[in-house]
Amino acid sequence: MTKPRLTFEEHDQLGGQLAGIRRELHLLNIQLSNAYPMSGRESVPAKKIAEARQILGEALSHLEDRLYDEHPRQASTDVYSLGRRS
Repeated sequence: MTKPRLTFEEHDQLGGQLAGIRRELHLLNIQLSNAYPMSGRESVPAKKIAEARQILGEALSHLEDRLYDEHPRQASTDVYSLGRRS
């Protein structure tokens, strides 16, 4: 049995939520980078958050591919774009 795919509206909502998480990771990385050294043991948390943000960006790219495959008429880069503002 095939699993149901996301509707366009569900993709749009998910894109907004993930964009917010990505922004939050960016702000947390800045906070930690300003509070701790950029190298050595104390830099590990900020580096891990930066990695998480990069991995999330990769997931957004793959989700955008799915969106274009599933909803080509409605799809746009505004849904999962790394520059999304909402």
